[in-house]
Amino acid sequence: MKAISYAQTGGPEVLRLTERPIPDPGPGEIRVRVRVSGVNPTDWKSRQGVTTGGKMAFPEIVPNQDGAGIVDAIGPGVTGFEAGQRVWLWESAWQRPTGTAQEYTVLPVRNVVPLPDNASFDLGATLGVPALTAHRALTVTEGGPARLAPGALDGRAVLVAGGAGAVGHAAIELARWAGAEVVTTISSDEKATLARAAGAHHIVNYRTENAAEAIRKIFPGGADLVVEVAPAVNAELNEAVLAQGGTIAVYANNGGESLTQTIRPLMTLNARYQFLLLYTMSDTVKAHAIEDVTAAVAAGALRVGEEAGLPLHRFPLARTADAHAAVEAGAVGKVLIDIE
Repeated sequence: MKAISYAQTGGPEVLRLTERPIPDPGPGEIRVRVRVSGVNPTDWKSRQGVTTGGKMAFPEIVPNQDGAGIVDAIGPGVTGFEAGQRVWLWESAWQRPTGTAQEYTVLPVRNVVPLPDNASFDLGATLGVPALTAHRALTVTEGGPARLAPGALDGRAVLVAGGAGAVGHAAIELARWAGAEVVTTISSDEKATLARAAGAHHIVNYRTENAAEAIRKIFPGGADLVVEVAPAVNAELNEAVLAQGGTIAVYANNGGESLTQTIRPLMTLNARYQFLLLYTMSDTVKAHAIEDVTAAVAAGALRVGEEAGLPLHRFPLARTADAHAAVEAGAVGKVLIDIE
């Protein structure tokens, strides 16, 4: 089978198209014929060795955490799946040497999820890192819901920073599905159009208007929850717009690794910062997120494509290096790799 792999950390140029044997599933495992592989920032950061100090976790690695495809073979002891079933994949390459940038992949059954009939493989390949991260960000508030469903966030004011990104897009859609009122910050008219298509009730361009004043006009009582992609850059803004008892859920470090925060105002607000990373969340939290995200997909609440606010950028398997480079360069929308 064809696969993309790398044997040393570095830039996109370390990725190579290779031939590998088709793997057989062992006990508790499923082999999936991958149709679409999704690329996330975590994939190029892993390839560069950002999280491993430049070291290779395995002698050779097939990248990419997310994907969607068709069940091809089932290992001993696996129930609830059958050959030909459509599925989506998550954490494919977490602490494992093989991800979804290949024609076939073998995964533990926990990393394989049935894909609702109304969902495309493109949508399935975007659910892992972005949607599961967004779910966690929306369920960390004190006194708030641990699960998402229609009505779970009724009456909540949610600010999504960077609503044109993949996680921001998923956060907008999930928050709306759960009943929240959503405002998002963007930096251009193009991104405003995308955030509006995703379903944001209110759009604030932080380059052309006073973001704090605009958000306070929308949410006089402040934002109950901020889904934050750039905490170092937005610390002052978040302090200015956060509601009493509000939460800032941080899922990325765009704009800087160090955060400087004024303490007393947040003490007065009884505010909280919640930092989160999908890979190290508890199994219970992940299980709940998978169930809720799948329900949202079945309800038509999660969508992809230009008309849904998440443009798709497609590459063939042989151009996986270009796909990684596009994500690293900040491509607006979602980068996908067509395996077939």
